[in-house]
Amino acid sequence: MAIAAIDADDRVNQLILLTERLTDLIAKEAQAFENRRPHEAARYVEETAKLANVYRHESMRVRANVVLIESARLELRQRLKRATEAFDAVLARQARAVEAARTVTEGLVRAVAEEIANQRAAPATTYGAGGMVNDRPAMGAAITLNRRA
Repeated sequence: MAIAAIDADDRVNQLILLTERLTDLIAKEAQAFENRRPHEAARYVEETAKLANVYRHESMRVRANVVLIESARLELRQRLKRATEAFDAVLARQARAVEAARTVTEGLVRAVAEEIANQRAAPATTYGAGGMVNDRPAMGAAITLNRRA
């Protein structure tokens, strides 16, 4: 999907709207992660992915052919520059929030895995036939871990 613009001003206006909407969505996702409610970020994922794809496509297109926006009014180009700077700042904020959530999640998974390993390592003392003490490891459930969050 691409932006269909009639002239440079129209293209820049559409890029501003796109960038501002993406900024808003990503700020909401970052806020959800910062509030330790990542499930709330899920509601924005589909729209964010679609708009991010359009943004990526259009920014590559403009980089390859600056003429597409060169003749736009100066104030529009300045608004686009400010919108892009705000977008970059929100992306950095989201990256920090996601990294913090990933670190916490990995720590929790590690703690659970270590506790399970500790419990499995301790022999379970049971009584066998004839009242004999039986020091065999207790039966447990399997757990699978991988390094990807």
